[in-house]
Amino acid sequence: MILKDFLVSAGTEKNLIDVILFLSTQAQNVKNGFFRNCMKTQACEQTRNVFGEEQMALDKYADGIFVSGLVKSRLVRYIATEEQEQLIEIKNPINNFGIVIDPLDGSSLIDVNLCIGSIIGIYPGHVLEKGATMVAALYILYGPLTILTLTTGKGVHEFVLDDTGDFVLKEQDIRIPEGKIYAPGALRKDYLPAHARWIEYLEQAGYKLRFSGCFVADVHQILHKGGVFTYPGFKGKEKGKLRLLYEANPMGKIIHEAGGAISNGKGDILGIKPDAIDQITPIYVGGKKEIRLIEKYMSEVQ
Repeated sequence: MILKDFLVSAGTEKNLIDVILFLSTQAQNVKNGFFRNCMKTQACEQTRNVFGEEQMALDKYADGIFVSGLVKSRLVRYIATEEQEQLIEIKNPINNFGIVIDPLDGSSLIDVNLCIGSIIGIYPGHVLEKGATMVAALYILYGPLTILTLTTGKGVHEFVLDDTGDFVLKEQDIRIPEGKIYAPGALRKDYLPAHARWIEYLEQAGYKLRFSGCFVADVHQILHKGGVFTYPGFKGKEKGKLRLLYEANPMGKIIHEAGGAISNGKGDILGIKPDAIDQITPIYVGGKKEIRLIEKYMSEVQ
């Protein structure tokens, strides 16, 4: 079953279907441009994005594909992306949706040809609202297969891009299993006490370290194999590194709908109302057991 037919059969609102299908097409356009742009830029042309990080030429390319397409289509009212300093508001929009996008997660892996992805969240209105209010969230993983993983609040479903250009249902109603994988960001020497204790527990319990440097790829593996991803607060960056709007909320929504959880170490990230589009947060996302344990350890050091 192709993506459009699945959404219709699931009773998804037509306007939301239109947005999801449009975004799936834009993701294909992003992927189709990889070879052309990598050959042109050698994937090493770098600037700085608005948050001061290294920004690959392909980051800007992917951002341009999503933003220009959405502006032209007028399918949404608000657009916020990791590459844009300001929230974009579309004039005379067809719908009132707000979109948050990390156009190319893991772009530092481009030059060595490892998996990267795009992360998208869809709100019923403005994007500076709790992640729990999202009407849909999805990510696209550009790997050996191009995978689109989606929730509209009715389970988590996975589609694979076929050779005709359609996303075809691969797996329905995915549930995160019990598993022993952990994907830890930040340097061990910078761990804060509660986090260090939690990591020690995971290692003693036999969890295997699997960390690629691409948030999408690491969480995708945990969705299918179980365990937990973390990019915590650490010495010098106690508030974390990853962004609430573009990374934490959409991926957290997907994992939550698959029976898992997401936390900043103290509580559910999806319950946080953002102060700004560039807000950062510590992240723990994966199985409920692992999330409950870090919250327990965090509460004991306060």
